[in-house]
Amino acid sequence: MEFQIDKVNNKARACTIKTAHSTIQTPVFMPVGTVGAVKALDATDLQSFINPSIILGNTYHLYLRPGDNTIAKMGKLHNFTKFPKSFLTDSGGFQAFSLSDNVKIDEGGITFKSHIDGSRHYFTPTKVIDIQNNLGSDIMMILDDLIALPAKQERIKASIERTTRWAEESITYHRANQAKGVGTEQNIFAIIQGGTDKAFREKSATELCALDYDGFAIGGLSVGEANQDMYDTVEWTTQFMPEDKPRYLMGVGTPEDLVENVARGVDMFDCVMPTRNARNGTLFTSFGKFNIRSARFKEDELPIDPDCGCMVCQTYSRSYLCHLYRAKELTYFRLGTIHNLYYYLDLMKQMREAILDERFEEFRVEFYRKRKS
Repeated sequence: MEFQIDKVNNKARACTIKTAHSTIQTPVFMPVGTVGAVKALDATDLQSFINPSIILGNTYHLYLRPGDNTIAKMGKLHNFTKFPKSFLTDSGGFQAFSLSDNVKIDEGGITFKSHIDGSRHYFTPTKVIDIQNNLGSDIMMILDDLIALPAKQERIKASIERTTRWAEESITYHRANQAKGVGTEQNIFAIIQGGTDKAFREKSATELCALDYDGFAIGGLSVGEANQDMYDTVEWTTQFMPEDKPRYLMGVGTPEDLVENVARGVDMFDCVMPTRNARNGTLFTSFGKFNIRSARFKEDELPIDPDCGCMVCQTYSRSYLCHLYRAKELTYFRLGTIHNLYYYLDLMKQMREAILDERFEEFRVEFYRKRKS
């Protein structure tokens, strides 16, 4: 991985990341393709209408189905999915949180009970790297111990201590693999935990950032805490993260969350929000969000957002999309998803341009003004 900082405006950063498969300009939002596909879209849709430089897949889900060995035999993720640019794969730590009724955590790893067939599987720090080696992702996330908030101090302390132990085991194993010629084009990120407790976040960040990782993520947020608590935690944590490596905030979030956390020095984001909300009828625009199923759009000739350059806004009316959604026509899911992802990625481009022009704060003020007007 090559990483360079192109411009810093206050704390907001415009950077360039080069992997074996793409050049990624930050701030960047990564569409979520959990099982190797962004829901309702294929690789042609992604490249023709959205053009992301990186998307996210999930180690746990791909391991269960179709299986990482199958994906390896099919030419790894890039050939299997035909998406030629970068992949980041999450390690399964979030699934231990979201599927907590089917999960048991011990000092060695995480035991999952498959949500598909009930079979049991044990993920260790080294096993998730082996799986991701088979997947061939450009950025691998290590196994971490993610907890819901609020949480007791004892549980947060155990989480960061376990996450650090697993991180030490993971980086040693990955670098040894690379010395043997395995995963030589793959990069690896550690995940900072600690809830919203400043002392725990400082401890986790300091311990992890002392290790030989290619980048660092802030995990364990947007899991039940108030938005301001999330913003304050990010602002506190980034000061302990190296300036010369990527900073990734996992699982966040709304357009407002993206703007606020770019302002606090974050480079990379992912979230299911634009795709999931599209399928539920909620569309994001420069003036806020609305639900297309509303009867007020039945004879509305306007596009979703008159200021949007996406294929959907350039072609179709709110009236037509309202009709498709109410008719439960599958075409709606594709069009709504294209629009929402285009909006998210265009928002990141606008922020990058504002940082490069040293006018990020003016952009931020205008972003909120449009939402209030």
